[in-house]
Amino acid sequence: MSKGKVLLAVALAQFLVMLVMSIVNVALPAIQTGLDFDPAQLQWVVNSYALTFGGLLLLGGRAADVFGQRRLLVGGTVLFAVASLAGGLAQSDMQLLVARVLQGAGAAAMAPAALALLTTTHREGAERTKAFGVYAGVSAIGGTFGVLLGGLLTEYFGWRWIMLVNVPMALVVIWLAMRHIPAGIVGARRRLDVLGGILATLGVSLLVFGVVRTTDHAWTSGTTLGTLAGAVLLILAFVAVEGRAKSDPLLRLGLLAKRSVGGANLFMLFLCAGQFAAFYFIALYLQQVLDMKPAVAGTAFLPFCFGVIAGTVVSTRLVPKLGIKALLVPGGLIGAAGFGWFAMLDVSGSFAVDVLGPSLIAGLGIGVCFVPLTGAATGGLPPHEAGMASALLNSSRQIGGAIGLAAVVTLQTQRSNSRLEAGDSMKEAMTSGFSLGLAVSGGILAVAALTAVFTLPSARRPTPGEPMGGIAARGAGTPSDGVPARPEVTDARR
Repeated sequence: MSKGKVLLAVALAQFLVMLVMSIVNVALPAIQTGLDFDPAQLQWVVNSYALTFGGLLLLGGRAADVFGQRRLLVGGTVLFAVASLAGGLAQSDMQLLVARVLQGAGAAAMAPAALALLTTTHREGAERTKAFGVYAGVSAIGGTFGVLLGGLLTEYFGWRWIMLVNVPMALVVIWLAMRHIPAGIVGARRRLDVLGGILATLGVSLLVFGVVRTTDHAWTSGTTLGTLAGAVLLILAFVAVEGRAKSDPLLRLGLLAKRSVGGANLFMLFLCAGQFAAFYFIALYLQQVLDMKPAVAGTAFLPFCFGVIAGTVVSTRLVPKLGIKALLVPGGLIGAAGFGWFAMLDVSGSFAVDVLGPSLIAGLGIGVCFVPLTGAATGGLPPHEAGMASALLNSSRQIGGAIGLAAVVTLQTQRSNSRLEAGDSMKEAMTSGFSLGLAVSGGILAVAALTAVFTLPSARRPTPGEPMGGIAARGAGTPSDGVPARPEVTDARR
C-alpha cells in the first residue's frame, strides 16, 4: 500500500465533497433563470445537498467502520458521479434538487471513509499531522476554488457543467481507491445501528428543514414550532437509543465527553454556520449588486482562496509548537473580523474597496482553523472509531452550514423586504440585507472562538524527546481533559 496514493485518493474525494458545496453559489442566478426557480426557494439548491449530507453522515461513518472504508468510499463516489450526471441533465427545478439530494447521500459515504483512511493508514504523530494538513488544506481550497470554477463554467459553458465536471474527477477517485487502497481496512464488528441511523437522519433533516422554512413561516408560527419540536424529539430519541446500545452504537456518546472532540465539533458547527452564509451573500452581492458576470465573480473569490492556503500552511507548522486552542481562538477572531469588514459593503462599491481586503483577512482566519480542528476531533482514538469520529466532524460542518445559511437568509430577506417597503431601490435593499447577513456571519465566527476558550483543553508543552507532532495529532489530549494521550485500543464501549 502506497500511503502517498492513499492520501491522493482521500484528498481528491474530500476536494470533490467540498467543491460541490460551493460550486453552485455563483451559478445560482443562472440556475434560477434556467429552471425557473422561485427566488425564495433558491437556497434549496445549496441546502438540499447540505441537509442530506449532514443527516446521513453518522450512518455513513459507522458503515465505514463496519463494512470497510474502501467499500464505502468507492460506493459513495459511484452514487456521487451518477447524481452529478443526472443534475447536469436536469430539465426542471425538482429534478435538480433530487440530484443534489443524491449527491449529498454519496458524499455522506465518501467523506467519513476518506478521513478515517487517513487515521488508519498514517502513524500518530508528525506523519498524521502532515496528512491532516493536506486534508484540511484540500477541504478549504475545495470550498473556495468551487466558487471560482463555478463562475468560469457558468460563464463560458453554462451552469449545467457545474454538475457534469464532477463526473471525471469522481472516476479518478474510484480508480485510485480500487488500485491503491487495501480492501481489508474494516472494523472488527459487523453490526450497523439502523434504528440510530434512521432517528439521526430524520432528526437532523427535520431540524434543518424547520429552520429553512422560516423564510415562509415565522419563527413563532405553529408550523415552525411544531417542526422544530418534532426534530428535538427525534434527536432525543436518538440519544436514548445510543445510550442504551450494548454494542456498536452509531455514535458512542462518551466520545463527546472528550473535551477535544466535543469542543472541536462545537467550533466547527459555528465556523461553518458563518462561512456558508457569508459565501452565499458575497456571491449574490458580486452579481446582483456589482453586476459582475459569473466568471468575474468567481475570480473575485481568489483572494479568499489565497488567504485560506496561507492560513493552512501557517497552522500546519504552528500546531505542534502552540497546540490546538492557541490557534483556534485567534483564527476564529480573524475570520470574524474579515466578515465584519465585509458587512461594510456599499451599493456602489468595488472589488478593490469592498472585497479584496476582507477576503484576505477572512480566508486567513478560516484557513488557520481547519488543521487543528481535524486533529482535535480525530486524534487519540482507536482505529475502529475513526469513521465515527470523522463522520461526527463532517456532520457538524454540514449541519452548522445548513442551519446557519437558513437562519441568516431569513434575517437577510426580512431586512431587504423592509428596505423595499421603505422606498429603497432593489439594489439598495439587497445590499442592506447582505450587510446584515455578513455582520451576523462575523458574529457567529466570534462565538466559535468563544467556544474554543471554554471547551477546549489547554495545550501542554512537549516533554524532552517527544516529537512535536504528537500533541497536535492527539488533538491536545492531556491530563487536563481527563483522557489519556494514547488510549488503549480496547472495546468501544469503554
